[in-house]
Amino acid sequence: MKFLDEAKIYLKSGDGGAGAVAFRREKFIPFGGPDGGNGGKGGDVVVESVANLNTLIDYRYQQHFRAENGHHGMGANRSGADGATLVLRVPQGTEILDDDKETVLLDLTRAGMRKVLLKGGDGGFGNAHYKSSTNRAPRKAQPGWPGEERWVWLRLKLIADAGLVGLPNAGKSTLLSVVSRARPKIADYPFTTLRPQLGVVRVDDAEFVLADLPGLIEGASEGAGLGHRFLAHVERCAVLLHLVDATEDDVVAAWRTVRAELSAHGHGLAQKPELVALSKADAVAPKELAAKAAKLKRAAKAPVLTLSAVSGAGVPQALAALLHAIEAARADEHAPA
Repeated sequence: MKFLDEAKIYLKSGDGGAGAVAFRREKFIPFGGPDGGNGGKGGDVVVESVANLNTLIDYRYQQHFRAENGHHGMGANRSGADGATLVLRVPQGTEILDDDKETVLLDLTRAGMRKVLLKGGDGGFGNAHYKSSTNRAPRKAQPGWPGEERWVWLRLKLIADAGLVGLPNAGKSTLLSVVSRARPKIADYPFTTLRPQLGVVRVDDAEFVLADLPGLIEGASEGAGLGHRFLAHVERCAVLLHLVDATEDDVVAAWRTVRAELSAHGHGLAQKPELVALSKADAVAPKELAAKAAKLKRAAKAPVLTLSAVSGAGVPQALAALLHAIEAARADEHAPA
């Protein structure tokens, strides 16, 4: 299935049905009177998040959605039927934004959330509603109220416990393929990953979701490369695993490039808990690897892990540290203020 994390659609709730002007006329009944029924309410537009979707591809080829209008009233005091509710099913983690692409209308962070986005118009009153002691035969009825309409943006932010960030070709996809059953594309050139990939990682009796995000380059937050499109997915991650290629000549510069892009993007990405790891450790001599790890440790002011997804060295230790950081981050989120 093709991955799509952004779509613009037009929504309209149903118009209310018109009320009826009718009178009861039956043989042998001298005083019939008005009996026009009310119109039905227009259908609402409801957005529901579901757990078994991970793309917005359903909204790529159909952009216009309209709820059913309410039915008009009829004689014999028959009210019109309400219009059917239009339910849009979106993946968990979808944001609904206004046409300005900045105002957040809804944020569906949990599966099963169901919100009314646009309310249907009310039905109009029939002439039976206006019958009174002074107006025994009203000939007035109301048309239905119009429904609401607007253009909205759907933006999907994948929900993962941890996210892999780093420069292109840092070994993120290889690591994900080793620690989970995900099968991302792996090649020896940059920008192999063109869309986020999710994998479930099992450590002892615990599990967590790991996201492989396209590589970031300098200027990604301003539109360079591919990473700027997917930085929004990092916002949902509790912890970041920052992979730095150990074969780089200047590992500190590589680390600072990605950190600068996270800070430039904003939305609290730079403040998220981060684990730093030197990847491709098997391709560097032990003495050189230790020197680079020491330099990176001084720059990051945090312990630096070393791992190799190919040989498996250091991977169990990195996953255990990542799980511990995830549990600590989730505990802080649910702690009372």
